[in-house]
Amino acid sequence: MLKLGIMGSTRGTDLQAIINGIDNGSIDAQVNIVISNNKEAYILERAELNKLPFKFISDQEISREEFGNRATKVLKDNGVDFILLIGFMKILSTKFCREWSDKILNVHPSLLPKYAGGMNNKVHQQVLESGDLETGCTIHFVTEEVDQGPILIQKRCKVESSDTVNSLKERVQILEGEAFIEAINLLDKGSSA
Repeated sequence: MLKLGIMGSTRGTDLQAIINGIDNGSIDAQVNIVISNNKEAYILERAELNKLPFKFISDQEISREEFGNRATKVLKDNGVDFILLIGFMKILSTKFCREWSDKILNVHPSLLPKYAGGMNNKVHQQVLESGDLETGCTIHFVTEEVDQGPILIQKRCKVESSDTVNSLKERVQILEGEAFIEAINLLDKGSSA
């Protein structure tokens, strides 16, 4: 069973997909801690509603490295094997990335390498402005270089002529949840091999 640490700054929609996957038995994992750098993020409320341990760690007035040190302590204190970044809107320190090398996955709301470095609605806006015929999501390992780590899974969907940023985001988020379920199963197989 994988012991997961979730780090997020927004709503945590993909966390719900993971919780549902645990509940319905499609993944063998448990969420040991949910961390956010945003006190108002719904991901913390989602954790509380689902009776998951959670912690707010402020990233204000501290260095990126100090934030990473505090997060590492919380993750280790909670026995985390693997970290999933779900809408985490902060670039992690080199030290943190090295310490958790091959143990952190991020979801990016495009088909990397397209729109690497972009976040959230900005990426969907770029997809629409570029006239892309398809988009999707990428689950990749986190390295020191933003959105450059090895790709584990990509899921695709068509871009419809009627799409807006919100309609595209909604479809991509469904793919993100599915991709995380697949990724957790791959990681679980790898850890038991």
